[in-house]
Amino acid sequence: MDDIVRQAIAKWPNVPHCFGWLGLDARGNWYMRDDAVQAAGPFPQSKGSLLRHEKLIDFIQRNYEHDADGQWFFQNGPQRVYVELEITPLVWRLGAGFSVTAHTGQPAQPRRAGVDELGRLYLDTDLGFGLVHTLDMEQASEAVEQGLWTPEEMMAAELPQRFGYVCSPAARRQAAGA
Repeated sequence: MDDIVRQAIAKWPNVPHCFGWLGLDARGNWYMRDDAVQAAGPFPQSKGSLLRHEKLIDFIQRNYEHDADGQWFFQNGPQRVYVELEITPLVWRLGAGFSVTAHTGQPAQPRRAGVDELGRLYLDTDLGFGLVHTLDMEQASEAVEQGLWTPEEMMAAELPQRFGYVCSPAARRQAAGA
């Protein structure tokens, strides 16, 4: 987390959290979701505006974390902006030698792999659980063929509970009556 963010939290500790305004798709892209987009439907059916500003994206990614309940958020100064997830909280990119890097730029060490009923490949790593980017599936298949990863079969609907993350903090909050 950025020092300036830590300082803002200390200065303004009671800023209300923000829900529904930021989304992360299955390719690691960030979307801003204003009131009209949120009213049009849940993420990802109603995505919003793709963020393209590199410095803003870098700031979000440096300050992207999760709480004890498995809800992922961007710490924007003193305010937590909870993220709506299309599939998983992390999207993996593969590099040379089958290295694994999160969409946030952090390197990760895979512990196990899984494949769902639609053939999507997931990695559980030291950083958390995520989906392998579609552009890296050919390289990922080579890792599987070489025996580096042995994917176990998983049902997509069971992944959030199994790996402890919440796809829609906004829906969870609404269901709780908050």
